[in-house]
Amino acid sequence: MIKITLQGKDEKTYQEGVIALDIAKDISEGFARSLVGAKINGKVYDLMTPIKEDCDIEFLKFADKDGKMVFWHTSTHIMAQAVKRLYPNAKLGTGPALDNGFYYDIDLDEKLTQDDLEKIEAEMKKIVSESLDIIRKEVSKQEAVDIMKKRGEDYKLQIIESLDENAVISLYEQGEFVDLCAGPHLPNTKFVKAVKLTSIAGAYWRADANNKQLQRLYGISFEKKKELDDYLKLLEEAKLRDHRKLGKELDLFSMHEEGPGFPFFHPKGMILRNRLESFWRQEHEKRGYDEIKTPIILNEGLWHQSGHWDHYKENMYFTKIDDEDYAIKPMNCPGSILTYKSYMFSYRDLPLRWAEMGLVHRHELSGALHGLMRVRAFTQDDAHLYVLPSQVKDELIGVIELADYVYSIFNFKYHVELSTRPENSMGTQEQWDIATNGLIDALKEKNIDYIVNEGDGAFYGPKIDFHLQDAIGRTWQCGTIQLDFQMPERFDIHYIDSNNEKKRPVMLHRTIFGSIERFIGILIEHFAGKFPLWLSPVQAKILPISDKFNDYAYEVQKELKSLGFRVEVDSRAEKIGFKIREAQLEKVPYMLVVGEKEEQTSSVAVRSRDLGDLGQISRQDLISKLQKENDEKTIVKPEQ
Repeated sequence: MIKITLQGKDEKTYQEGVIALDIAKDISEGFARSLVGAKINGKVYDLMTPIKEDCDIEFLKFADKDGKMVFWHTSTHIMAQAVKRLYPNAKLGTGPALDNGFYYDIDLDEKLTQDDLEKIEAEMKKIVSESLDIIRKEVSKQEAVDIMKKRGEDYKLQIIESLDENAVISLYEQGEFVDLCAGPHLPNTKFVKAVKLTSIAGAYWRADANNKQLQRLYGISFEKKKELDDYLKLLEEAKLRDHRKLGKELDLFSMHEEGPGFPFFHPKGMILRNRLESFWRQEHEKRGYDEIKTPIILNEGLWHQSGHWDHYKENMYFTKIDDEDYAIKPMNCPGSILTYKSYMFSYRDLPLRWAEMGLVHRHELSGALHGLMRVRAFTQDDAHLYVLPSQVKDELIGVIELADYVYSIFNFKYHVELSTRPENSMGTQEQWDIATNGLIDALKEKNIDYIVNEGDGAFYGPKIDFHLQDAIGRTWQCGTIQLDFQMPERFDIHYIDSNNEKKRPVMLHRTIFGSIERFIGILIEHFAGKFPLWLSPVQAKILPISDKFNDYAYEVQKELKSLGFRVEVDSRAEKIGFKIREAQLEKVPYMLVVGEKEEQTSSVAVRSRDLGDLGQISRQDLISKLQKENDEKTIVKPEQ
């Protein structure tokens, strides 16, 4: 008999070899029908997994993040099976689940189109209706080779060849379809009730441009059709909010073939960017930060010392200066450390809080580039804090409170994830345990719930990530806090303690926006281009009813501009209705209509982008209203 702890609470005994699904049925048949997978001792497994030893078991539904991974992993196999039925000569690459659906890379001579996706989708629905059991089999490496050779799956053979000679390899079968896969999967295809294939893209095999380019098929699936319908509506809304489309329409930024992945900010985009940076600087000054600036090109040896060479060099750019090797920085931390080494600090000087708007460059594959969201050059709103061990908790809390305040200004809700030690990391387990527990203690002190991402930390330390939820419910990873014992050791930095002895400080790395470029992209989509007054490149447009009132319009503009407001006059010989529509399309917060009545009474007729017609008000009342909204960073919500 074995002991099973259910959902972290009740303990029961079962026969050795009992499957997870039967344990769920023991709770209730209805409960079992709602499940997609199981977490056994923290690892996700199939519901059909036999359990052979004492363990904790947690059951997963589609609503759970890990549950979605199981569901979408199965969906990608159903898609691959449909492709093989329709295109028997297709060869399969890999097909993982994603945060939002799934994909499969296919090698097929025929170029697939949107019409082909619809055929594949129809075949997937047929496979679902066939209610095929999904069966896991474990085989030797040689057996796996024989099976995949017989099926002509060259890419699977490459994967198998890279595995250890004595590896036990898992295959999954559903009907006539067999795939090399670690799992986990649903017990049967019938659970995937609603599916939609969304797009096709190109992707190099194993992300290597020297390899053949495959066709990547993307899709999404749900338990119910209504969930799919809701998701497709969200996709339509997301298209309307696409920052690349709005960035062009609002004249904020552009991308050019001469610099793929390197954004060009236009004058209006720079206004938005500078307002964000100004806000960032003000809030950091209030909290005792100093600002530094470090070079973007540093000697290659530095990156060996920091560990980036061993852990990050494939993402870096390199150059030669005076016959010596240099690297363009992918991160700001080594430059900050060199600055620290310019001094000899006492324990009385700590904590040091050094912020840096640091331009970094990272080599991203061309297929991964996406507007401002994924670029090759971006500015991190970095800060590095050098602290005494006794100060770690308070400084972590200070960063958490700063992040919370900044996100509240933009009306973002968020959740927090804690990422622990990855396989390819530096330092001892003891150092990692101290660092991880330090982050946990700070989160507990602030009563913040968090999700644990096992093995997803930085190579030099564990981290807390802030995932922001935008206006239509999507999440974006932005801020991060990393606790680091490794860099201070590698660079041998010290402070002098109260006994006049050298001690090593603890280093905190953190960002709040994440990167200015990406945060702007997120803001464009979050606000659908309708920025709050304080961020808007143009805060008001003055619209004279006819040429006769142009002088008065420019008089109002001059007064508002003298107070720091960003105001334009539309003096074109167009009808007022046309001018209002144009300003509305440009998403200007306020339209100030002026005619004879307004000129005589030194007033303006105000139309709000968000609230509609506000009527006629005096210039002084307008100034007071704009100043209050601007200073308080108010987000005006449209009336329902």
